[in-house]
Amino acid sequence: MRIPAHSVCTAVRDDIVAGVHERGSRLTEEVLARRYGVSRVPVREALRTLEAEGFVVTRRHAGACVAEPTEQEAADLLEMRLLLEPLGAARAAQRRTEAHLKVLRGLVRLGQERARRGGSEDLRALGGWFHETLAQASGSPSLTSVLTLLRHKIAWMYAVATPLGPVESWAEHGAIVDAVARGDGERARALTALHTERATGGHRLRFSAAAERVRSSQRAVNMTGPRN
Repeated sequence: MRIPAHSVCTAVRDDIVAGVHERGSRLTEEVLARRYGVSRVPVREALRTLEAEGFVVTRRHAGACVAEPTEQEAADLLEMRLLLEPLGAARAAQRRTEAHLKVLRGLVRLGQERARRGGSEDLRALGGWFHETLAQASGSPSLTSVLTLLRHKIAWMYAVATPLGPVESWAEHGAIVDAVARGDGERARALTALHTERATGGHRLRFSAAAERVRSSQRAVNMTGPRN
């Protein structure tokens, strides 16, 4: 698979989120360069960026490895999103452009149509685009960047089953857009807080403390080789 050098970071991050590179596994420059069809230089730069984002850690004698966040670190991400998503919606109500509203309304129409017909995979992608556009409408590149990173890390750590039905979920999206369009920041904040809190109820960790104990035990056994 050959990709542009500037896209290596995105490709590695996407593969980590998708589980292609498992938690704790080594990420060697040579193997990654071969996988993505690039030289080792953009791979090295990508690993530095991903380490800063928390997806990668550097271990003594092992080099770059996929990070293994704790349950507490995962829970912190959901709490951060509960605080920041409503802030983004409130700012969007004051700073959004007509272009933002056009995209948001189009996504809501499409999402509501797909929700009535079914199709969870399409709805998950549409939901991601909706929240990304809402964050962009906040007019704050820093906030947008943080929210985007949060969504990536939450998708990596959690499996998501929407607690609301898709029709109800997209009705909430529509109400948020209506508040943003009217410039009602407080209502946009309140609606987004409620929507995010309800969505959080459908998140289930992809790893558990019990599973981690098993992995640690297996690691310890594998590291204990025969002695001469």
